[in-house]
Amino acid sequence: MPAGYRTLVFDCDGVILDSNRVKTEAFRQAALPYGAEAAEALVAHHVANGGISRYLKFQHFLDGIVPGRDGPGLEALLASYAGAVRAGLMTCAAAPGLQELRAAFPDQRWLIVSGGDQAELREIFAARGLDRLFDGGIFGSPDTKDAILARELDSGNIRPQALFLGDSTYDHRAAAAAGLDFVFISGWSEVADWQGYVRTHGLKKLVNVGELQDL
Repeated sequence: MPAGYRTLVFDCDGVILDSNRVKTEAFRQAALPYGAEAAEALVAHHVANGGISRYLKFQHFLDGIVPGRDGPGLEALLASYAGAVRAGLMTCAAAPGLQELRAAFPDQRWLIVSGGDQAELREIFAARGLDRLFDGGIFGSPDTKDAILARELDSGNIRPQALFLGDSTYDHRAAAAAGLDFVFISGWSEVADWQGYVRTHGLKKLVNVGELQDL
C-alpha cells in the first residue's frame, strides 16, 4: 500500500508518539487551580476533540467552562501545560517500525501535521533525532490541520497521491476535506468506540504505523 503514495502525512500524538495520555494529564494539571470538577470538564472536552489545538481548548475552557471565575488566564494555562508536556514528549515511546518504514520507502515525502504547538514539536523531534525522517516538514498549531493541509497542497509540498495517518475523528475529517486517503491508527487512540467510527466510515485501520508495510 505505501508504494502507491508519493506523500505520507502523519499526526503526531497517538501516531508517531505515545503522547495522548501525557497531554491529557497536562490539561488536567493546568486546569486544577479552578478545581477538580472544572479540570475534569476540560479533560472531557480535550478527549472529545482530539487533534484540535491547545489554544482553542483552553479558550473554550475559559469562555465555556469557567467564565468569569478567578484563576490563571490563557497565557498562564498555556505555559503550565507546555511545561508539563515537554518532559513527557521527550520520554514517551515512539512508534515501532517507523525507521524501517522510512528506509523501505525513501522516495516518499513525509510530513507531520499536528494539533500540537509547532515550535514545541520541532524542538522535540530534533532533540529525539526524529526530524530527519520528515523531509516535508513538521507543522502544528496555532494553524489548524485544515489550514496546514490546504497550504501545503497548494504549495506542492504535499504531492498527490497522499495518505494521512491519524488517530482521531478530526484527523479523518481534515484528510477527507483535503482529498487525502486515510488510515486510522488505533493503538494509542483515545477516541471512544473508535471501532464503531472506523466501521461506520469504512476506514482501513492499523494498530501502529509500522504495520503499514504489511498492507
